[in-house]
Amino acid sequence: MREIVFDTETTGLDPAAGDRMVEIGCIEIVNRVPTGAVFHAYFNPQRDMPAGAQAVHGLSAQFLADKPLFADLADELLAFLRDSPLVAHNAGFDFGFLNAELARSGHQPVCESRMVDTVQIARRRHPGAKLSLDALCSRYGIDRSHRVQHGALLDAELLAQVYVELTGGRQIGLELASVEPSDAASLQPAAPSRRVRPPRPHAATAEELARHRAFVETLSNPLWLA
Repeated sequence: MREIVFDTETTGLDPAAGDRMVEIGCIEIVNRVPTGAVFHAYFNPQRDMPAGAQAVHGLSAQFLADKPLFADLADELLAFLRDSPLVAHNAGFDFGFLNAELARSGHQPVCESRMVDTVQIARRRHPGAKLSLDALCSRYGIDRSHRVQHGALLDAELLAQVYVELTGGRQIGLELASVEPSDAASLQPAAPSRRVRPPRPHAATAEELARHRAFVETLSNPLWLA
């Protein structure tokens, strides 16, 4: 199953108030295993960068000034996403910005039925626990020491690892159940070859029977006579 894990960085919290997407990072996973295929881009938001937003992701208006507009890369992004489910942390936020940018560039929005929200999954798996990406990385032993600031591609890479753990761990990708019966025999280890010895006689001799009777006669109050 092909899925896309993605994250966005923005100028603020509300696309309806004029905030824009400035970065997107997408990771392709198939059967919960990253394939190495990614889509990553920065966008010129055509507006200022609030200090609070820049403190989160470190992207300044000057850095973004020569980057392409979202509309310039929308077709390439959609070609990468295809019709796959889209996995994001607090996915409603990222979907809101993605669809706002698609609408501005004259494209149809991505259907929210494709949305997979890892916050909701984590809430079911760990009720009452902290659900931030950092907290989940700590819970599952995922190294995030290189995450000094938010970055869409880096956060998508971390989230892909978290998503695998939230949905059963890496053994889910082994696909053992999909092995055809005709192939299953080939997975069995070959029996070691060894020489088969002929059966040996085990009947007691007359002398052994006589010795056994003599021994039994020496027993005092045997249990089988009680």
